[in-house]
Amino acid sequence: MAVRLVVLLLVMAVISTALGVVYTQHQSRKLFVELEQQRKKQDQLDAEWGRLQLEQGTLATPWRIENTARERLDMALPGDNEVVIVRP
Repeated sequence: MAVRLVVLLLVMAVISTALGVVYTQHQSRKLFVELEQQRKKQDQLDAEWGRLQLEQGTLATPWRIENTARERLDMALPGDNEVVIVRP
Protein backbone atom coordinates (compact mmCIF):
# COMPACT_ATOMS: atom_id res chain seq x y z
CA MET A 1 0.00 0.00 0.00
CA ALA A 2 2.79 2.43 0.90
CA VAL A 3 4.60 1.63 -2.35
CA ARG A 4 1.50 2.53 -4.36
CA LEU A 5 1.24 5.81 -2.53
CA VAL A 6 4.88 6.62 -3.23
CA VAL A 7 4.47 5.71 -6.90
CA LEU A 8 1.30 7.80 -7.14
CA LEU A 9 3.09 10.77 -5.55
CA LEU A 10 6.04 10.36 -7.92
CA VAL A 11 3.72 10.20 -10.95
CA MET A 12 1.94 13.34 -9.79
CA ALA A 13 5.29 15.06 -9.26
CA VAL A 14 6.44 14.11 -12.77
CA ILE A 15 3.18 15.34 -14.32
CA SER A 16 3.26 18.61 -12.42
CA THR A 17 6.91 19.12 -13.36
CA ALA A 18 6.10 18.45 -17.01
CA LEU A 19 3.25 20.96 -16.91
CA GLY A 20 5.59 23.48 -15.29
CA VAL A 21 8.13 23.01 -18.08
CA VAL A 22 5.45 23.46 -20.75
CA TYR A 23 4.15 26.61 -19.05
CA THR A 24 7.66 28.03 -18.68
CA GLN A 25 8.47 27.36 -22.34
CA HIS A 26 5.22 29.03 -23.40
CA GLN A 27 5.98 32.11 -21.28
CA SER A 28 9.52 32.22 -22.63
CA ARG A 29 8.34 32.19 -26.25
CA LYS A 30 5.66 34.77 -25.53
CA LEU A 31 8.18 37.11 -23.90
CA PHE A 32 10.64 36.60 -26.76
CA VAL A 33 7.99 37.64 -29.30
CA GLU A 34 7.21 40.73 -27.23
CA LEU A 35 10.92 41.55 -26.99
CA GLU A 36 11.32 41.33 -30.76
CA GLN A 37 8.30 43.60 -31.26
CA GLN A 38 9.78 46.15 -28.88
CA ARG A 39 13.14 46.01 -30.67
CA LYS A 40 11.39 46.62 -33.99
CA LYS A 41 9.51 49.55 -32.51
CA GLN A 42 12.78 50.94 -31.10
CA ASP A 43 14.39 50.72 -34.55
CA GLN A 44 11.44 52.59 -36.07
CA LEU A 45 11.62 55.28 -33.39
CA ASP A 46 15.39 55.64 -33.89
CA ALA A 47 14.85 56.14 -37.62
CA GLU A 48 12.13 58.71 -36.97
CA TRP A 49 14.39 60.51 -34.48
CA GLY A 50 17.11 60.75 -37.12
CA ARG A 51 14.66 62.16 -39.66
CA LEU A 52 13.38 64.71 -37.15
CA GLN A 53 16.90 65.83 -36.27
CA LEU A 54 17.68 66.27 -39.96
CA GLU A 55 14.47 68.23 -40.47
CA GLN A 56 15.22 70.44 -37.46
CA GLY A 57 18.71 71.11 -38.79
CA THR A 58 17.25 72.10 -42.14
CA LEU A 59 14.58 74.36 -40.66
CA ALA A 60 16.98 76.11 -38.29
CA THR A 61 19.49 77.33 -40.88
CA PRO A 62 19.97 81.12 -40.87
CA TRP A 63 18.94 81.59 -44.53
CA ARG A 64 15.72 79.61 -43.91
CA ILE A 65 14.86 81.72 -40.87
CA GLU A 66 15.56 84.92 -42.77
CA ASN A 67 13.43 83.83 -45.75
CA THR A 68 10.56 82.84 -43.46
CA ALA A 69 10.77 86.20 -41.65
CA ARG A 70 10.70 88.07 -44.96
CA GLU A 71 7.86 86.06 -46.53
CA ARG A 72 5.50 85.35 -43.65
CA LEU A 73 6.14 88.31 -41.35
CA ASP A 74 7.10 90.95 -43.91
CA MET A 75 10.29 91.64 -42.01
CA ALA A 76 13.42 93.18 -43.55
CA LEU A 77 16.87 94.24 -42.46
CA PRO A 78 16.92 97.89 -41.35
CA GLY A 79 18.58 100.41 -43.64
CA ASP A 80 21.59 102.51 -42.62
CA ASN A 81 19.39 105.49 -41.76
CA GLU A 82 17.15 103.30 -39.51
CA VAL A 83 19.93 102.08 -37.26
CA VAL A 84 20.68 104.09 -34.12
CA ILE A 85 23.83 103.33 -32.17
CA VAL A 86 23.61 104.14 -28.49
CA ARG A 87 26.90 104.61 -26.70
CA PRO A 88 27.19 104.48 -22.93
